[in-house]
Amino acid sequence: MRKIQILDHVILLLGVFFMVTPVALAFMTSTHDAITIYKEGIQFLPGDKFLENYETVLFRAGGFTKEVDGFVMLMNSMILGFGFAIGKIIISMIAAYAIVYFRFPMATFCFWIIFATLLLPLEVRILPSYEIVQSLGLVNTYTGLIVPLIASATGTFFFRQFFMSVPDELLEAARIDGAGPWKFFKDILVPLSQTMIAAIFIIMFVYGWNQYLWPTLITTEESLFTLVRGIKQIMQVWVGAQIPALNEAMALAILAIVPPVLIVVIFQSWFVKGLVESDK
Repeated sequence: MRKIQILDHVILLLGVFFMVTPVALAFMTSTHDAITIYKEGIQFLPGDKFLENYETVLFRAGGFTKEVDGFVMLMNSMILGFGFAIGKIIISMIAAYAIVYFRFPMATFCFWIIFATLLLPLEVRILPSYEIVQSLGLVNTYTGLIVPLIASATGTFFFRQFFMSVPDELLEAARIDGAGPWKFFKDILVPLSQTMIAAIFIIMFVYGWNQYLWPTLITTEESLFTLVRGIKQIMQVWVGAQIPALNEAMALAILAIVPPVLIVVIFQSWFVKGLVESDK
């Protein structure tokens, strides 16, 4: 038994090693100057440019226009991540509530039509989505960046499963007390769904934060660039004697990792509890 436990821990530690090593190397490399990285490649030990590099990517205006810094891109990523997650939760909860509690014909069929949209990822519908956003004049706006992405079959599925686990007696008691559909949803279902909301929020925030293709297509102004987009932008700008700012790109990549990791760590227990409750 003890040998099996030791083997399990060895496998887990190896997994942690393979997951953490690229991040650790990126951090070590981000503390060196661009010339050292250009000459010697990835660095395995910390350098002496930590404060300088991170201050540069956060607060020094750069890019082609020389008007945008990393802090602006960080705020854009925050707006995209939170707007994406909150919008998906609201739409998913309303859709799931309608499917479960409103007895209309073909409700189950409508749910499976929504679920089937998982077979149509963003890459498949990106051109018609762009045409609609452009025709509405929403290019280079936060609305155009967030709204076309917030419909979520995944969130609808999880909330549907959770709502179906709520006892029917609770609905009957609410009706007897005179609670209408909106009051039942707002005062009963939403508080009961807190752990599920937290779980879906984490998934959607990380997914929205890491979006690259849609922000690249829908934003052409640097003032709306996200951190993920900014990494590519840094690699397109050359400094000095044709030396790419690899140190700044690595520093920006580390900054792009921190917020999603913090969200996952802070809400980890809620995340696990919410996913477990969806299976009841």
